[in-house]
Amino acid sequence: MIDFLNFAKQHFEKKLPFVLFSKPNQVKVVGLFQESDELYFAQNFEESGFVFASFDGNRQILIPENQSEIKIADFVFEENNSNNYPVLENEKGKEAFENLVQKGIDAIENGTFQKVVLSRKEIVTVENLDFAVIFERLLQTYPTAFKYCWFHPEVGMWIGATPEQLLKADGLKINTVALAGTQRVEENKEVIWGEKEIEEQKFVTDFIVDSLKDITSELSISEPYTLKAGTILHIKTDIEAVLKPENNLEKVLSILHPTPAVCGLPKVISRGFILENEGYDRGFYSGFLGELNRDFATNENKSDLFVNLRCMQVKENEAHLYIGCGVTKDSIPEKEYIETVNKAVTMMRILDPI
Repeated sequence: MIDFLNFAKQHFEKKLPFVLFSKPNQVKVVGLFQESDELYFAQNFEESGFVFASFDGNRQILIPENQSEIKIADFVFEENNSNNYPVLENEKGKEAFENLVQKGIDAIENGTFQKVVLSRKEIVTVENLDFAVIFERLLQTYPTAFKYCWFHPEVGMWIGATPEQLLKADGLKINTVALAGTQRVEENKEVIWGEKEIEEQKFVTDFIVDSLKDITSELSISEPYTLKAGTILHIKTDIEAVLKPENNLEKVLSILHPTPAVCGLPKVISRGFILENEGYDRGFYSGFLGELNRDFATNENKSDLFVNLRCMQVKENEAHLYIGCGVTKDSIPEKEYIETVNKAVTMMRILDPI
């Protein structure tokens, strides 16, 4: 693992693109180290490599398998159940975000849409920000998440540990999830979900099922259940389907992304509200990323894609954290802000803020 990370540092010093990642509940770490600094894009999702797509769908950057050196390493997981971590609040950001949430609630009450997912950015100054140290901390802290460190000299560096699968694809068989609702983990306390969270998660499930039914020949869903993602709990539903032969990965992604879990419902109207009112560019936050037409650990022709949540953009000695929450008619602005504070802990606890 030391040699693996040192190789990544050398690649970074040469200003060459790379991605390091580890899939949920696995001890293998995969690295794709691109041999040139060219900026490649996924054109039709028939390519093989690692895709990194923006929220707005305009940038679908590819680190191609055939242009990269691939390395795989194992890491040793050292279990640490400590939940003693800081909760930092940006009071300046609090007022602005609560006003944004209220604007979303007003739009829902006026019938503009049923749900919208709103986000904010928090900038943390970090001393001696070392991407290899941060990535290794992610591996140890969030074994059940998809952990990654992605870099391209023309785009920058992004690091994250996301709990949300967007899509698994193996031939015509696909798997996805509906994930929504949030509360903090509290030890020895029964998990009870409120009506707002249950409704929010049902929006996501219904959207995915309705969107897939016309392009699939088989479709099944699980009962909703509670998922622990680090220090946060969510409601999750598993969805399996078989595509009709005339459909492909590009078609499925165009339907699923962005889901109501990161955008809203209806999708087009809520996305327009987000782009008009959030006041900043999400970039690759709430986009998607992952293995495209290749499982690099097994060399099988499969895709394994995740929603880019619980992530940050690294700029010299600053970490730009991106955090959001689902807004429905029952939302309370202050509680939604607190939800973003809880979610920020995912990245905050692996940094060394000044």
